[in-house]
Amino acid sequence: MVGQTAAKNLQLKMEQPKMNVQKLIDTAKTLVASDKGLLAIDESSPTCNKRFAKLGIPQTEECRRVYRELIITTPSLCKFISGVILYDETIRQQKKDGTPFVQVITEAEIIPGIKVDIGAKDMAGHPGETITEGLDGLRDRLQEYAQMGARFAKWRAVLTINTNIPSVGSIEANAQALARYAALCQEAGLVPIVEPEVLMTGNHTLEQCGEVTAKVLQTVFQQLYTQRVMLEGMILKPNMVLPGLACPQQATVEEVADATVQCLLRSVPAAVPGIAFLSGGQSGELASAHLNAMNLRFKARLPWALTFSFGRAIQQPALELWQGKESNVSAAQQVLLHRAKCNGSARQGEYKAEMEWTKV
Repeated sequence: MVGQTAAKNLQLKMEQPKMNVQKLIDTAKTLVASDKGLLAIDESSPTCNKRFAKLGIPQTEECRRVYRELIITTPSLCKFISGVILYDETIRQQKKDGTPFVQVITEAEIIPGIKVDIGAKDMAGHPGETITEGLDGLRDRLQEYAQMGARFAKWRAVLTINTNIPSVGSIEANAQALARYAALCQEAGLVPIVEPEVLMTGNHTLEQCGEVTAKVLQTVFQQLYTQRVMLEGMILKPNMVLPGLACPQQATVEEVADATVQCLLRSVPAAVPGIAFLSGGQSGELASAHLNAMNLRFKARLPWALTFSFGRAIQQPALELWQGKESNVSAAQQVLLHRAKCNGSARQGEYKAEMEWTKV
């Protein structure tokens, strides 16, 4: 029944004259091809400013511009990064010499993308739960971003595990919003990155995280079917299955890999070309180790590519080294490239802890 529904939805999509089906499929495949992954530099200005403040970096638009220029001009970044997710401010910025960031990224053979949600807000009638907003006016914004050169987009839903939450109402509302966003993206010719994140905060067990993540993913895909989203032209960006940070029983790397893959096999259709994990606050090294274990143990048997879409797990060491100083730009870029390379190796199941003491 699900297979028939997917086939019908694909046919309906192909009958819509405004949609370039093959372009969407090709872009999605390229984003998860080879041993590359996505780099998320889509932090909002307030979030970026908080990170700057901790390091004594001025919280100005110009400093944010300089930092993003450091990232996108990192030499050889395209060896390990297939796409970069930008923020609204960033996609409109330019290098110091006046070259638009989108042009810089494209010329580096990396695909530019854009975050389009406007954040998670308190959900009415659901204490302790949130709903991601941004659907109002989204069609027009997507068209503008596409004209600016973006080829994919991202929308993040946030769910927390606690007593009696996430509720059915919260899961279904966030899943529907994700699906409506994804349909609008494909209408505009952009590949949607669908990101339902079950947070690491809390004292839940590995098993509880697996159960909730499976329920969330299954609800999301039911809504994607309902909204006639073409699965071949999207990327899933889920959390890994992890025990809560406050859980007294933490899991081994292998246990996380097993639980995550088991959950995905039970919840994600084979038509999806790739799964790009978020780091969710894990350290860069641990996120790489978990991704590596999944590919090492299961890669040959999986219907979709397992890759990364990390933000802080790649950026943080470079940011700490840069500290807002021009003299540190080259060294910071080398650190950034190193983290990207480690995750490229994790895609192949070839990451080792010893790599953390070697240079790119």
